[in-house]
Amino acid sequence: MHKLYIFIFKLVGWKYELSVEIPTKCVLCAAPHTSNWDYIIGMLFYKSIGGKPHVLMKKEWFFFPLGYLLKLVGALPVDRKKKTSVSDQMVALFRSRNHFQLAIAPEGTRGRNAQWKTGFYYIALNAGVPITLAYIDYSKKEIGIKKVFYPTGDVQCDIEEIKDYYKDVQAKHPERFAIK
Repeated sequence: MHKLYIFIFKLVGWKYELSVEIPTKCVLCAAPHTSNWDYIIGMLFYKSIGGKPHVLMKKEWFFFPLGYLLKLVGALPVDRKKKTSVSDQMVALFRSRNHFQLAIAPEGTRGRNAQWKTGFYYIALNAGVPITLAYIDYSKKEIGIKKVFYPTGDVQCDIEEIKDYYKDVQAKHPERFAIK
């Protein structure tokens, strides 16, 4: 299956840059996220390098037979109407597994949002795992990971540093991507 992902990734004309080792346990901060294509290209990339990412998706997508397929590719259903903390649930998963990589789009939406959600940060901080900074640049047709970030607990400073990493990345829909 791994070779199939490599073949498809190359067939669609994308390249990747991977200059750091990806920790076995990490939160993958995946940005920018302005299109559903980001998920498809991101999964092709991550699967082609042998990764086994998990993503959070609203539970409404988990109907038969789609739900079965989504779970096969690592999707985890989230019920946004429940009053339970998704962050706490993810921290518990990190603590219970030897290998867990969770990809989260920090914007929380495909629309413009300069006020990134901080759940990805708190999950990493409270689970004691690093944040792997993954980007997708449509102007270069390049996706990659060049930095592993360790949260310090200074949320505002850390989020600004993470955002700065993405300042030169071109989203599929640039008007929907904001870091300031």
